This record gives sequence, structure tokens and C-alpha cells, in this order.
Amino acid sequence: MHRRGGEGRSQHGLRQGPDRGPVRHDDELFGSTEENRSQDELTARAPPNGVARVLRLSVLDLSPVTGDATQAQAVRETIEVARAADRLGYDRFWVAEHHNIATLGSPNPEILIAALTQATSRIRLGSGGVMLVNYSPLKVAETFMELEALAPGRIDLGLGRALGADARTGGALRSVGSDAFPQYFQLLSSWLLDAAGKVPIPEGHPIFDIKANPSGPSHPDVFVLCTSEESAAFAGLRGVGMVFAEFIARAEAGPAIAAYRRSFQPSPFRSEPWAGTAVIAYAAETADDAWRGDAPRRAGTVAMLSGRRRRFTDIEGAEAFLAEWKGTPLLAEVEGRTIAGDAATVRAALAAKAERTGADEVFVMSAGPSLEARIRSLELLAPAA
Repeated sequence: MHRRGGEGRSQHGLRQGPDRGPVRHDDELFGSTEENRSQDELTARAPPNGVARVLRLSVLDLSPVTGDATQAQAVRETIEVARAADRLGYDRFWVAEHHNIATLGSPNPEILIAALTQATSRIRLGSGGVMLVNYSPLKVAETFMELEALAPGRIDLGLGRALGADARTGGALRSVGSDAFPQYFQLLSSWLLDAAGKVPIPEGHPIFDIKANPSGPSHPDVFVLCTSEESAAFAGLRGVGMVFAEFIARAEAGPAIAAYRRSFQPSPFRSEPWAGTAVIAYAAETADDAWRGDAPRRAGTVAMLSGRRRRFTDIEGAEAFLAEWKGTPLLAEVEGRTIAGDAATVRAALAAKAERTGADEVFVMSAGPSLEARIRSLELLAPAA
């Protein structure tokens, strides 16, 4: 068998969890990660009612720049991936916000979501996420109320407290920094609930006479994107959904989801808790095809986390780069966060992930060396498959 860039795969082609080592982490999507956890904290968790879960799958798409594509092509390819996810029966399709990252195409999830409302018919569409501290809460409320008007009942607003960028780029965006997230979240929530007629802003409140338009009978569903138990508890206390960025964090989602459920308080947004986890998962016809096809993404991640960002346009070059890192804690960390293999193996791993962590839904981060490969992976993993 042809394998490069890592060891420890099972006979089924699924990467086994490595020993964790001290490495840098990408905190530019959902926020900073927790400290490493002991294995005891990652033990399996049964669903709250003790009944086996039905595997519900959604898609998180970062608009990756694959092969020789441009960033503009990557944005257009995301629309094609969303069409496929809509056709294949996935529950949600979320798009991300990144700034000044050459390998990712979209800094504006709200624009992509607007396009996707016209390109899809059934699937829920959302941000994974909007980095709230980069913007005015009023502007975010107005933007997502308008998206809700375009596709009523299909819009999700996932919110992150990070910048989606490095510190210098955050400065150029005039970001106020993550410490402002709780205040911004409260303002945004007030405007959304007021615009939907659920909880009017009381007279005398400082923002009483400021309205988030367009008003309407519904508002987007709201989620907090998490990498720690603390951020998960924040979401629970405010009665909104949460999604754990397992592909970034150094722990499985289970402890954070448990913290979320413990802290959950019913709210005008949600009467019952809802938790998801987002993982990197890529399926191909064989395990070797999957691991080879995922090599450019893994190589790019290793390069970024080692402080030398680089784009890999072909599998062979990516495999050669990964071979240089063989046996290192960094590569073990990256491959330990990767689920790759044939369809049966990956689906089984995703089902086990949901069962073990107590997640209501698993987001598959759309991966693959080309548009065609990304869509084929979704076809192989599709709920209707």
C-alpha cells in the first residue's frame, strides 16, 4: 500500500488517535482552544435519554482553494458543493469567515449565504461563523434578518468570538477584540428578537428607538461556535445552540457538550438544548485514495501550524512535505483530527463520534483535492446513501 506522512492507521484505513504533543493551534476560526485534556475526560458519553442517536449530518465549507484554482473559483465552487449537499439530504450547509488567508476563499459568509438562498431549495444555510467582534451588532442583525426574509426558516447565524484573522489583520478590520463578545452578543440578540416581534426592546432602553430591519415573523436560529467548555457554557446560559470546533480543539466535543447541557437555560431562541460538533472527514472509494486525496489539506495545516504558511497544489508535493514531518507530534496532532477512509469506515466513525460526544448533529468539513472529489465525498457519506 502507498502511504506517506504518518503512521497508526487501522486496518480499515481510519487514523487512530495519537499521543498528543505540544503544538501550535489555529484559533482563527472559532476562538482559542483549551489546554490539553487527559484521556479520562474524553470517555464515551451516552445520549441523555440512553437511546442510540440517528446520525444527522451537515456540511461546513471553508471555500478551500484546491489545485490550481483561484480564490474566486473557490467561492464559486462552494456554491456547487452546497447544491450537492442540498440534493443529497444534508441538514445544514454553513460557510466560514476568514481574512488574509491565501488557502481559503471567503471572508464574507453573509454574501455567500445570500447566493446560496437562490442556488438551493431545502437545506438550512448558515455562517460557521460570523466573527461578531469584527462588526457592528446592529449590522449583523440587519444582514441576517434580510437573509431570513430571503429564505424564511432556513437561516442559521453561527457566531464566533475570534477574529477569523491574525492580530494585524484584525486591526485592519477595526475589530474590537474578543472581550467585547458578550456585550455584542446581547445587543445582537436584543435586535433579532425585537425585529421578529418576540421580545420588544422596552421603552427607555438605550437602543429602544433603533430597529434592525427588515422586521418579520421569524429570526435566524442562533448558535455560538465553541472550542472550550467555557464558551459552550456561555451558549447554554443564553439559551442558544452550540457547535464545537473539534477539528481545531485538542479535545473531543463531549466535555464541552456536557457543560453546555448542564448550563442550558430556555430562552426565546430555544426551549431545548442543541449541540453539534464539526470534524474533518473525507471519504473516497478506498482508504488509500482518501488519505492521498487529503494530503494537500493536511500538509497545508502542518505548514500553517509550524509558522510557514504554504499552499499545496498537488498530492505528490504534499506527500513529500508530510514525509519530512513523519513521527513528529505536530503531524500526529493533525492526523489525529482527521477522519478519512472508505464510505463505510467514515460513516461508522461519524456515528461513533455522535454517540460518544452526545452531539445532536455532526458537521463534516468539506475536504478533498478538487471540487469533484469534495462532492464525491459528500455523495459517499450522504444521509440517503
